[in-house]
Amino acid sequence: MVIFEKIFKIYTLMTDFWLFFELGLSHVLDVNAYDHVLFLVALCVAYNFKSWRQLLLLVTLFTIGHTVSLFLSSYEVVKVSSTWVEFLIPVSILATAIFNLSTAGKEKRLDKINILYFITFFFGLIHGFGFATYFKIIYTEGDVYPLLEFALGVEMAQVVITFVVLTAEYFTQTFFKFGKRDWIMVVSAIVIGMTIPILIETWPF
Repeated sequence: MVIFEKIFKIYTLMTDFWLFFELGLSHVLDVNAYDHVLFLVALCVAYNFKSWRQLLLLVTLFTIGHTVSLFLSSYEVVKVSSTWVEFLIPVSILATAIFNLSTAGKEKRLDKINILYFITFFFGLIHGFGFATYFKIIYTEGDVYPLLEFALGVEMAQVVITFVVLTAEYFTQTFFKFGKRDWIMVVSAIVIGMTIPILIETWPF
């Protein structure tokens, strides 16, 4: 009986793990909530496979911010107005895309990288608060593990999107001879164009 109880406990733990892990995946890859994808595209567009370490740091920084805000919200340490959260999400996307436009092709872009670190972490925080209401509905036990499992799913989904963007950048510049500056400008402009309707829709004033 003890063996069966241990097997059942392990099975339950694995089931819970995949539940929150898949939730993290679907949260990022949801086609009906593509703001997350837009931010990642804007974040990744200026990088290539040679600078993957720095990009991975930015992506992980987002996950940390996202997890921190979910933790604070789940334990009711901080309460933030959903109206402002929904508005600040597209603002963060626009800020990242505009940063790309203003620094595309400039060697001094790296001098301003701390700004991008801040924007990335800030976006993670507000996006986490934006998802907190739904997360609290299924997160009722007060255990920290589901938060970490969810964060792992978010991180994995972001790595997938990052790989897709970097691959697109490689093929575009290698086979179609698209200049790096042009690539950054065009993709960032597309992101801005797709974000403006979200900004108008969530305008709080």
